[in-house]
Amino acid sequence: MPAPSSSSSPTTSSAVAATAPDPSPTQGSGSGSRLGSGLGPVALVISAGISVQFGAALAVMIMPRAGAAGVVTLRLAAAAIVLLILCRPKVRGHSRSDWGTVLAFGVAMAGMNGLFYQSIDRIPLGPAVTLEVLGPLALSVIVSRRLVNVLWAGLALGGVVLLSGHGGGGLGFGSLDPLGAAFALGAGAMWAVYIVFSARTGRRFPQADGLALAMAVAAVISLPLGVAEAGSDLLVPSTLALGLGVAVLSSVLPYTLELLALRRMPAPTFAILMSLEPAIAATAGFLVLNQAMSAVDALAIALVIAASMGAVRSQIRKKAA
Repeated sequence: MPAPSSSSSPTTSSAVAATAPDPSPTQGSGSGSRLGSGLGPVALVISAGISVQFGAALAVMIMPRAGAAGVVTLRLAAAAIVLLILCRPKVRGHSRSDWGTVLAFGVAMAGMNGLFYQSIDRIPLGPAVTLEVLGPLALSVIVSRRLVNVLWAGLALGGVVLLSGHGGGGLGFGSLDPLGAAFALGAGAMWAVYIVFSARTGRRFPQADGLALAMAVAAVISLPLGVAEAGSDLLVPSTLALGLGVAVLSSVLPYTLELLALRRMPAPTFAILMSLEPAIAATAGFLVLNQAMSAVDALAIALVIAASMGAVRSQIRKKAA
């Protein structure tokens, strides 16, 4: 699952650096860049990705208790409460346009999470994240308008076709539930929208104030759906505790780690590392949920990862030229 841009959200997309019109204000320079060349910031980014994907695996485990919509509600509500307490965002002094931006960001966040959790309730975690990544990758291609990125998109599409044509009896793309795959693609589209409004919110609100407010908006939107599906099961203490664990693993902890990493490494390097999320997701699915994948599935996911990294790198070269 994704995370927002360095200044505005809890899950970062591999396309953030490739699509944002301005450099990240937190990217390293001087001594920060030298620190970024070490293993410390790299370890922070990888840890953030592990936290996000293992949080998603935990969410799958509690879906039988609260349903997909219920888990989304628990995650967003818990994360919103934690972020509002930590950030204490100011609600005065903002224009109507500012509030429109943060509202759109919250709607995108609710849609992205809702669709993604519906997806992983039906299909394995690795394939779900791989399909979801296509949204940011498509955004990168559209923004760059470069032929080379069309080629990277073709490589990613080849990976998806390879998996969809794999008709084995395992948990690969060839046996995916069509509705689950559609939900993952929808989550990817919402992820692209989320990236756009994450960047805009980060420019309009200081620190993580915009993120905290948008998270509250997303929680309010998801609440009726969660209550309708899970009802009083949402209030069971053990379910609440697990929901808090999902919120911490999928939102609060990775955002903190990513923010620390971005202070010590260039944003483009960060974006390339985030392209590894499908592989981390597949690993989490295997270790936590026993979702085995074949060699063909692994190859297809690798193609999507390579395409995502290539798109980011080509965009970096364009900006450097």
